[in-house]
Amino acid sequence: MTPTREAASIAERTRRRINRRLMPFLFLLYIIAFLDRINISFAGLDMTRELGFSDRVFGLGSGIFFAGYVLLEIPGSLFVELWSARKWIARIMISWGLIGSLTGLIHTAHQFYWARFILGVAEAGFFPGIVVYLTHWYREQDRARAMAMFMSAIPIAQVVGAPISGALLQIHWLGYSGWRWLLIFEGVPAVIAGVVALFYLTDRPRDARWLPDDERAWIIGELECEVRAKQSARTSVWQAFWHVFQDRDVILLIAVYFFGSCAQYGFSFWLPKMIQKLSGFGSFEVAMIATLPFLASWPMTLLLGWSSDRTGERRWHTAATYVVLAAGLGGSIWAGDHIVLGVVMFSLAAIGISARLPAFWALPASLLGGAAAAASIGAINCLGNLGGLVGPYVLGAFSTATGSYSSGIWCLTGASLLAAVLILLVRTKPVRRPS
Repeated sequence: MTPTREAASIAERTRRRINRRLMPFLFLLYIIAFLDRINISFAGLDMTRELGFSDRVFGLGSGIFFAGYVLLEIPGSLFVELWSARKWIARIMISWGLIGSLTGLIHTAHQFYWARFILGVAEAGFFPGIVVYLTHWYREQDRARAMAMFMSAIPIAQVVGAPISGALLQIHWLGYSGWRWLLIFEGVPAVIAGVVALFYLTDRPRDARWLPDDERAWIIGELECEVRAKQSARTSVWQAFWHVFQDRDVILLIAVYFFGSCAQYGFSFWLPKMIQKLSGFGSFEVAMIATLPFLASWPMTLLLGWSSDRTGERRWHTAATYVVLAAGLGGSIWAGDHIVLGVVMFSLAAIGISARLPAFWALPASLLGGAAAAASIGAINCLGNLGGLVGPYVLGAFSTATGSYSSGIWCLTGASLLAAVLILLVRTKPVRRPS
């Protein structure tokens, strides 16, 4: 075998082994994380009626999660880079699982706000930590596909979580309503998975006893070459932290992610209630219908990640998905009272929401490296996710004021189109195609 073919063989074997070891477990963790984040959308079908919450209260309480979420985002991503991914991820999951379960015991609007805020603090750092963690295992040209595999857990969480949530809404044990049991039970898997993560995950390739020596040496060498190639990788932690707020492209990425989060969480948190209003169906039927848009989005997320890595192009892939998201949101208003057409448009919106992420999250590490990349990922996720506070609140406030979701959806549509324009202003460099 020639040296070139031997190197290609080692590369392929290493990628496959890393994928088999890490991806199924990370995929499971993100399903649990996203399920705990959005299960309030299904609980809200009955909770708002039982507790007398207006749409404004529900929208603010759903979104206030992200006010707490921003507090530890940047420090959390740096912990993964400079300390230990498995310990930080385990801490996050155990704490958010416990708090998520306790949310099922709320009675007042203020208790609802505090429970969601503290849940956001507990989960802060999970997603950017995973993004940074993937840079410890995947080369730059492989990261969009890795992100696609990981982030395809978002639609799967919706598909798996909706029928489970719908079933839990039907139970009434010990005098507690189904929505309470939904929140209590769905916090338990996070605690279990956090304990498992502490023992199962490996921080870096140099610690991976499950990799053969030649594969371990290959991936270490490849990643070290990338670090040396980026001048910013040699900056200190504090230099990295302040650098992200002086970098034009990082600021643009924060803005793009902010507007995308407005649309994503405004749509995701309110989807069950919009379907309920459109169809008049009961909670279980609504939960089952809510699976369809995200089921449609799953293959497109994988396809866009594969296409982005194959071509080395990130910006236009991301911009196209934001246009699809805007088309789906605007089309849902045009669909009016037609439930089938409305679900089709919701499916377009869900495709845009999920498929926008793999190519987008490959950009920060391609622009920066090391601690600078970790800090930028934390900053983008931290400040960008404030859109998750704004989007649900805007939809709830307009619904309370007008009795319709249309005005709020138009706001989310505009945010999506603005994100599509801004992502094209980011300056980037070509990514090497995978060998």
